[in-house]
Amino acid sequence: MESVGPAVQPLGAESDDTKENMDAAYTGTPVSDCSQQHGAAQPPTPHQEQEDLALHSGDQQMVDSEEPRQEEEQSRGRRGGWTKGRKRKRSPRDNNAPKAPLTGYVRFMNERREQLRAERPDVPFPEITRIVGSEWSKLPAHEKQHYLDEAERDKERYTKELQQYQKTEAFRSYSCKSQSHQKGRQQRQEGARTISSGPEKESVLKERPIFDIPIFTEEFLNHSKAREAELRQLRKTNMEFEERNAALQKHVESMRSAVQRLEAELNQEQGRNSLLQLHLQSVRQALTHCLRAVPIPGTSETPTLDTIDTYMSRLQNAILTHPKESEALIAGVREALSQLEG
Repeated sequence: MESVGPAVQPLGAESDDTKENMDAAYTGTPVSDCSQQHGAAQPPTPHQEQEDLALHSGDQQMVDSEEPRQEEEQSRGRRGGWTKGRKRKRSPRDNNAPKAPLTGYVRFMNERREQLRAERPDVPFPEITRIVGSEWSKLPAHEKQHYLDEAERDKERYTKELQQYQKTEAFRSYSCKSQSHQKGRQQRQEGARTISSGPEKESVLKERPIFDIPIFTEEFLNHSKAREAELRQLRKTNMEFEERNAALQKHVESMRSAVQRLEAELNQEQGRNSLLQLHLQSVRQALTHCLRAVPIPGTSETPTLDTIDTYMSRLQNAILTHPKESEALIAGVREALSQLEG
C-alpha cells in the first residue's frame, strides 16, 4: 500500500502538461505529500488507503479519458488555429511595460464607437465596427491626418518609454520568465509531435514542399492526379491554339497568293500603259507632221508637238460650229489624214 503515493506523483506531473485545470480540481494535499507528512513510521489507516485508492483510480480514469480525446484532436488536420476544446496557455504578460501605441484608425474607432453606441443603442457591436470602418475609408484626408498625427506622437512616446524600460531590472526579469515559458512550450509541442497519429502526419506532409512528398502514398497519388488533370487541360488548350494557328497560317498563305497575283496584274497593266504612252506619242508626232500646213480658221496657228492636243480640240469645235463654212477645211484635214493612213 505504500507504493500508491509514488505511483500517483508522476501521474499528476504528467497531467500538468496536458490539462491546466487538473490542479484546480484537487485543492487538498497530494498523495505523495500526505505520505511524507505521516512519516515512514506511521502506516496509513484503512480509511486513508481507501481515499488514496479512490484518488488514484479517479486520476487514472480522467487521464484515460483524456488520452482518446487528445488523440482525436491530434488526428484532425492543423488548420492554423488552436485545437478546439483546449484552452490556450497565454504567455506571461508584462504589467510593467509601457502602454502600446494606438493607430490612427483605432483612435477614430474608439471615439466614433462611443458616439454610435449613444446614438443607436440597438445596433449590435459587429455592425458598429462595420459602420466605423466604412466611415474611416470615406473620411477626408485632412480629417484623417489629425488622428494619424496623434498616433505618430503616441508612437514616439512609446519608443522612448520602451528604450528606458529595457534598461530596468523588471524587463530583465520578464525576459527570463518569457524565455523559460517558451522553452517549456516548445518541449510540450515536441512531446505532442512524437505521439502524433497517422492523419496528423499526413497533414504535416501537406505542408511540405512538392519534392518532399513521399512516393506511393495517398497524398502523392492525389498530387499526381491533379498534375495529370492540369496537363490534360494544357494539352487541350495547346491543341486549340495549334488549330487556330493552322487556320491563320492558311489564311496568310491565301493572302500572299492574292497579293502576288495582284502584283503580276499590276505589272501587266503598267506594261500596257507604257505601250499606250509610246503609241500616243507616235500619234501626236504623226498628227503634228500631217497638219502642220492646216491652220485653225480665223487664226494662223499651226500645231506643234506640245500643243497638238489643244489644236485638235479647237479644230473640232470650229468645224462643228460652222460646218458649211468649214468644207474646205474638212477637205484639207481629210487629205492630211489620208497621208497618215498611208
